[in-house]
Amino acid sequence: MTTQSANVVIVDSWASKSAVRNAALVVGLTAFTALAAQISVPLPFTPVPLTLQTFAVLAGAGALGAQRAVIAQVLYIALAVVGAPVLAPSADGTHVTGRDVLSMPTFGYLAGFVFASLVVGQIAERGATKRVPTTLIAYVAGTATIYVFGATWLAHSTGMSMSWAISHGVTPFLVGDAVKAIAAGAVLPALWKITKP
Repeated sequence: MTTQSANVVIVDSWASKSAVRNAALVVGLTAFTALAAQISVPLPFTPVPLTLQTFAVLAGAGALGAQRAVIAQVLYIALAVVGAPVLAPSADGTHVTGRDVLSMPTFGYLAGFVFASLVVGQIAERGATKRVPTTLIAYVAGTATIYVFGATWLAHSTGMSMSWAISHGVTPFLVGDAVKAIAAGAVLPALWKITKP
């Protein structure tokens, strides 16, 4: 007797996989990330703005799994590089696009989105998003991954010390990212309960 694997992400419990469906999910997560970037609050003491992107990245990876989530974030960065105004706006309301994306101080966070999607997605594929505590563990791991890439690149691109990068690119965002992780962590287990009574 064969049974469906318990190690699936939530979107795969709703319908069978297909290339078209997978492509739609990837594009949807890319769009969700871009939309979340527009909800942005510039901070005067750091080049890193407050956004809802980490919520989109973490929840998206938990829902879609590693492969689709990674592709979605790579597509997100690629759209910015080719000129689409998908990144968080600067303090003056403009968007960095083109090759400038690859050298901006916050590029490390974008790279971190890709690797965090891999981390969270792989944990989710092991069934973690069915329970709030394990979902939160996945999101803490994903957030830490974003911070590592973000702060390291911030220090490099600004020529400042790593301690400066942490105090300007990590510490101010800890509370907000904790709230976003908790919010994201409540969503998927609730959906599992609805779809898998």
